[in-house]
Amino acid sequence: MNENMRTRVFLIFCAVGLVPIALGYGASPSVTMDALFGIKVNTTNLTHIMRAVMGLYLGMVAFWLCGAFNRAIEGAALAACAVFMLGLAAGRILSFILDGLPHWLLVVYAALEIVLGLIAVALYRGHISEDQPASQ
Repeated sequence: MNENMRTRVFLIFCAVGLVPIALGYGASPSVTMDALFGIKVNTTNLTHIMRAVMGLYLGMVAFWLCGAFNRAIEGAALAACAVFMLGLAAGRILSFILDGLPHWLLVVYAALEIVLGLIAVALYRGHISEDQPASQ
């Protein structure tokens, strides 16, 4: 599998994987957050925040899918994926240190975000070197 195909598959994988998480956060947050984590989403403000998070996630999904099928923005999509995943992971790690360990699923999310973020960085680096002219 060539580098372009690996990148395409990776971006699609990340996008598809993020959709259920996004919907879990925002489609019906009072149901999903309580069922998964025992979090009561019972105010308009908290529902609003959860739906905004869903919108952010779905926006990233759309951008990654655009990058998977448009070579001109493939590098930007990989960079955005790396920043998104590693940024989430950094926030979770800070919370682990300050707050202790959360629900096991959130620990799994952190591990996946680290792995996927590092893969995005590696693919991005390959993408950049692929676009650089060979040294004379």
